[in-house]
Amino acid sequence: MEALKGSCPSHKTCLLIFFGSLLICSCFSVERDCAKFHTGSFEFTSVINGEIKTSYFTRTNDLEIESYEGKIDSANIRWVNDCECILTKINPSSNQDKRPVQIKILSTESNTYTFEYSLVGKNDNKQRGTIKKIN
Repeated sequence: MEALKGSCPSHKTCLLIFFGSLLICSCFSVERDCAKFHTGSFEFTSVINGEIKTSYFTRTNDLEIESYEGKIDSANIRWVNDCECILTKINPSSNQDKRPVQIKILSTESNTYTFEYSLVGKNDNKQRGTIKKIN
C-alpha cells in the first residue's frame, strides 16, 4: 500500500478504482460457440507474398476438403475438444505436409471465427487467422 500513497488521493479511492476496474473487465467475455463450426463450408482469406489469396474448404465430422488455386487437398480432422482440432493430411506431398496441424478457435462471432494454428509440437511458430462460414 505504500506504493499507492503517492498516486491516489486516498486508500479508499484507490480500492474503489481497483475493484471497479475488476468488475468492468469481468463483464467482457469472449464468445466461443465452436460447435457450430465443426461442419459446413468455409472460406479463408490471407495475404501471401503481398497478394490476397482465398481458399475454400468443406468440413464433415471427420474430413476436411480444401480447394486452393485449383488444387484439392484432404485431411482427417479430429476434434480434441469443442474448440481444438488436429488436421492430418491424407496424401502428404512432402515431409512438412506429413506433420499434423493443431488448430485452436480463440473466439467466434455470428458466421466467423478467429483461430491460431501451428504444426503439432511447434508452439513457437503460431499463426492467426479468421475464417468465415459460408454455408
